[in-house]
Amino acid sequence: MRLDSLYLENFRNYVSQRVDFDPVCNVICGENAQGKTNLLEAMVCLSAGKSHRTRSDRELIRFGEAGFRLEGGVYTRNREFSSRIEVGYGRKKKITVNKVPAKAASELSQVLNTVFFCPEDLQLIRDGAAARRRFLDMSLCQLRPRYAAALTEYQRLHEHKTRILRDCAERPDLIATLPDFNLRMAETGAVLIHYRARFAKLLSRYASAAHGECSGGREELTVSYRTVKTVSDPFGDHKLLVLQLLEHQREHHYAEISSRQCLSGPHKDEIEVQLDGISARSYASQGQTRTAALSLKLAAREIHKEIIGEYPILLLDDVLSELDPKRQEYVLNRLGSGQVFITCCEEDRLHSLLKGNVYRVSDGVISSP
Repeated sequence: MRLDSLYLENFRNYVSQRVDFDPVCNVICGENAQGKTNLLEAMVCLSAGKSHRTRSDRELIRFGEAGFRLEGGVYTRNREFSSRIEVGYGRKKKITVNKVPAKAASELSQVLNTVFFCPEDLQLIRDGAAARRRFLDMSLCQLRPRYAAALTEYQRLHEHKTRILRDCAERPDLIATLPDFNLRMAETGAVLIHYRARFAKLLSRYASAAHGECSGGREELTVSYRTVKTVSDPFGDHKLLVLQLLEHQREHHYAEISSRQCLSGPHKDEIEVQLDGISARSYASQGQTRTAALSLKLAAREIHKEIIGEYPILLLDDVLSELDPKRQEYVLNRLGSGQVFITCCEEDRLHSLLKGNVYRVSDGVISSP
């Protein structure tokens, strides 16, 4: 899998530009706030249908413009594809693959997959559970179209139920609508649990191997999936999962009404990371948490390879500068397979270590090699 070309029009600080890429390694250099991260963000959009940095497509439009366009030339499964996103210009968001309108944004992920890694991700272990759920969701939405559809529906139901709980004190009649929302949230939530549990199992296997190698075998990393307490087995039958989620909702019914918050469901899920059986979030050193976060990201790349048969595109956004020489070497040694994009402020050291194209970005303009 590789991204051969990218066209940007009025996306972030880019006016209009097309750039062709090396099939293996691409180093993107430039000072801060010139557009390096925006370039990688465009690639994420072409793989997920949305940005990892904002929930609003409007924020991606260049200031003063009416919309933006992205188009990527992708080679995968021994075929060439053209993926296109158009937002604004007085029309609804339009997504096409090989000029055929897509029914859902998840169709983009059937063409292009990305694993994005930035300095903030080095705190993935120390951050709250929401950060690790986002990591799960970003990976699974690309790998499993059914998961992406279920997540979108679950989020819609969750927002609606939250509004009901917020307003039911003034409008008690709204409480009668909760059973319907609870059932639909349990049905879609069971789908999320099904895929999350299986992804977490693979994540534990690959991340454990990566962390062991990076730490010289001195530490054992494990990853465990945690969902609502009434779910006895997240690998269980769908119908059983639904019943167990409904049971948890019943247990929290009065607490939800009292707090005016949705307290029950997989939107509270957690990925627990341990080192030698001890919580990494609570007790790991800074170096250990960085190695663990790095292991999770590289594990996600291996999971993509196992499921889709090809390595996804790896996007490293100025992350190497945040790592010590040992961890830098560890990452660079794993870039031999698949296409990679690396942003940095200075190209000298990277250019000597990596073979590929070097691009310079200045004020939203990319200078090709």
